Formats: sequence, structure tokens, C-alpha cells
Amino acid sequence: MPFIPHTDADVRAMLDVIGAPDIDALFEEIPAALRAPGLPGIPPAMTEMEIGRCMAEFAARDGRPLNFIGAGAYEHHIPAAVWAIVSRGEFYSAYTPYQAEASQGTLQLLYEYQTMMASLTALEISNASLYDGASGLAEACLMAVRANRKSKSLRILLPLALNPTYRDVAQAIAGNQNLVFEQLPFDAKGGQTVVSALDQYKGKDVTAVVIQQPNFFGTLEDVDAITNWAHANGALMIGVVNPTSLAVLKPPGEWGARGADIACGDGQPLGVPLSSGGPYFGFMATRAEHVRQMPGRIIGRTVDLDGKPGFALTLQAREQHIRRSKATSNICTNQGLLVTAATIYMSLLGPRGLARVAATSMQRTQQLVDALTRIPGVRLAFDTPRFHEAVLLLDRPVKPVLEALAHRGIVGGVDVSGRYPQLGHALLVCATETRTVNDIETYARALAETLRSSAAAA
Repeated sequence: MPFIPHTDADVRAMLDVIGAPDIDALFEEIPAALRAPGLPGIPPAMTEMEIGRCMAEFAARDGRPLNFIGAGAYEHHIPAAVWAIVSRGEFYSAYTPYQAEASQGTLQLLYEYQTMMASLTALEISNASLYDGASGLAEACLMAVRANRKSKSLRILLPLALNPTYRDVAQAIAGNQNLVFEQLPFDAKGGQTVVSALDQYKGKDVTAVVIQQPNFFGTLEDVDAITNWAHANGALMIGVVNPTSLAVLKPPGEWGARGADIACGDGQPLGVPLSSGGPYFGFMATRAEHVRQMPGRIIGRTVDLDGKPGFALTLQAREQHIRRSKATSNICTNQGLLVTAATIYMSLLGPRGLARVAATSMQRTQQLVDALTRIPGVRLAFDTPRFHEAVLLLDRPVKPVLEALAHRGIVGGVDVSGRYPQLGHALLVCATETRTVNDIETYARALAETLRSSAAAA
């Protein structure tokens, strides 16, 4: 709590009411042998002013670097109202809304969130969030196995252009449940999944095909052709999507002739700040015919005995509620607080505001690519349509360059050469609406100077 209002007299009055001589008496059931005699190494208590200054000094150590990192961690502007509302006690300390009569506010918010996500993905049903985007993909693959009852192979086709972390997590979670993941290559010139690579699976038992739009390289996939191929060959289609991109790109529910069957991803771009790697939250949407195979919980709108509208947990097929062996998911955690932030964020921006964020991010990325590729030793890897990320190729190893940029206060991107050695010295960069023209010029100057100085040193 930022403020504790109880005076010594208040505490004494409360103890008198319950008949306790002091606060220590409230813990008398704990054996003396288990009690800590003190807190060695803990400094004396500070005043509120001293604590505030101490925390500010700690925060200043991290600095405020210019961030161009992307790769699933996106720095978007978050209106101040978002977390001012989220941090209210009604939301900040709310637990799972088991008791509908005591949780109408939380339930309504989750219902509104589901409605927004269903609209954004153009699918009929959304759940009330998952743990994160990577485990959400694993859940989607497991869901596809349950939903595609004609398939017995447990075979899932994953593109190599899918976020490597998502591939690792899917393998760790679903691979240990006997799912078989097979990789689809990407085109070395365009950075897109090779559609013709699907020909070898024609007529074979494939449970589901996964595609990320935009993919890890930021390029746009031929989602219509891949979706149509999946359905023509008896496979379900799973789309991994960036929710911000859906404001300007075709949503998964409209891919191909019939649309994707399941959409999932991470909601971090929707009002969740970058904070040392998390927490994030996963989302999932699907067609109504698959709703009972969906993990997580679903909030429904109904009426009470007096005909007044109300909200309740409608589906909750997870191990918190039923036997583990019968649960659709064994990951109990959802991210209600972050979902609250996303709902408020989307409400404040609206469809046009979200589209402006997406369009401005694309514009800034184009400006970034133009500025950086004018530098000798830097070129664009894939000259194909993209969203707000791009892969650049350097004429030297990426890691030392990023370290040098970090000393200048710039987080210059992600070195992807380790995961994609076939690309060479590859650097993934990203720009969102938070990067200004001056930010881009600052990065370009720093990169140019870094490359010149390292060349001179060599």
C-alpha cells in the first residue's frame, strides 16, 4: 500500500476490540522455535521521502535507452489513464471471479475483453486470457488435436519463420505430450514461408498448420494460400498474430475461403509496459464449433431471476475447476490484471486509434530501414512487405555492434544470427509509434560511428 492510515491509537483500539494485548499475540500459534529472532542485514526503516529517493536512484541505474528491440517485446505508448484505472483496488487485488454475485465488475470487464478480441480476430469466441503468447501456441496445438478428430497423426507443421521462443515453448509443453512438430522452410530472398513446401504433405494426415502473421522477421505471409491448403488437406489452421497488426491487416477469421480455426498470440502490445521481460498475457480465439475444446475460461452474459443483465463464468474447463485428467489445460494461470489493462487500452484507443498506432509504427520502421541501410556495411535482408520489424544484414558480427550501441544508450535490436545462421550477420530491428524521427537519426549516427570505429580498430 502507498499509504497506511492507521495510527498507534487506531491499532490499539482494534486490538482492544478483539481482546489481544499486542500485535505479536496475533501470531502466538507459531512456535517460538520457528520465529525469526530478528532480520540481520536489513537496514533501519526509512521515511516515505527516503524510500522514494532510494527507488528513484535504483531506477536511474537502468537508464532510459532508445529501444529498437521488437521480437515479441514492443514499446507502445500507454495512456496514463490505463494503469491509473488498473491499479485501483477493485482491479488490482481482485482474485478469480468464482462468486458471480461478488464479482460483477471483473466479470463484465472480462466479457468486454472477449468481445473486443473476437472482433479484432474476426472469430466467434475468445477466452478470458492465457498465461502468455508462447504457451498459448502450445495450448492451441493441443486444442487442435482435440478438435480435429479425423486426424490421428498428432502432426503439427510449424514454419521456421515462427518466433523461435514460441517454437521452443511449444516443443517443451506439447512435444512432451507426443505431438510431432515438423518445420516449414522460409524463402531466403523474401523471408516468407515457402508455400510449395506443403506439397510433400499433400494427402497425408496433418493435424494442424501454424502460421505467424507477421512472422518473426516482420514480413507478411501468404496466409490465404496456406489456410486454403490446410483445409483442403483436412488440417486445422492456427494463426499466431500480433494484435496491433490486426488493426490494419486481414484478421485470421478472414484468411482464405473459410478463415483460420484458432488464433492466438501475446497481448503485451495492448497496454502492457516492458518490464524486465514480463509479465505478458496470452489470448486465444476460435470458431464456435470448437468452443468446448478451448482452454481457459469464458465469461457469458445472462439475466437473473428479475430479468436484469448479469455475467457469470460460463465455461471453465481447467484443472482449477475439474479433475486434472479431464481439463483442457493444466496451466492454471491467466493474466486478469494485464487483461484489464488491455481492455482499457483498447477502449481508449478504439478501432481508429489502434489503426493509427499500427500505421505509424509501419511508417517509423520504413524510416528506420531507410536510414540504417544508407550506412555502408548495412543492407536489408528481405525486400518484401512487412509490418513494423525488419531484418538487416551487417558486414561483421552483430553482438559487438549491439554492445557498443548499448554503451551509447541504444538498444539496437536482436542478434538473430545464432538462431538463423543461414542469414549471416543478421540483426532484427523494430520501431513503433514511440520512436521519433530524431530517435531514428540518433540510432543511425550511432550505428555509423560504431561501424567506422570498429573498422578503423581492425
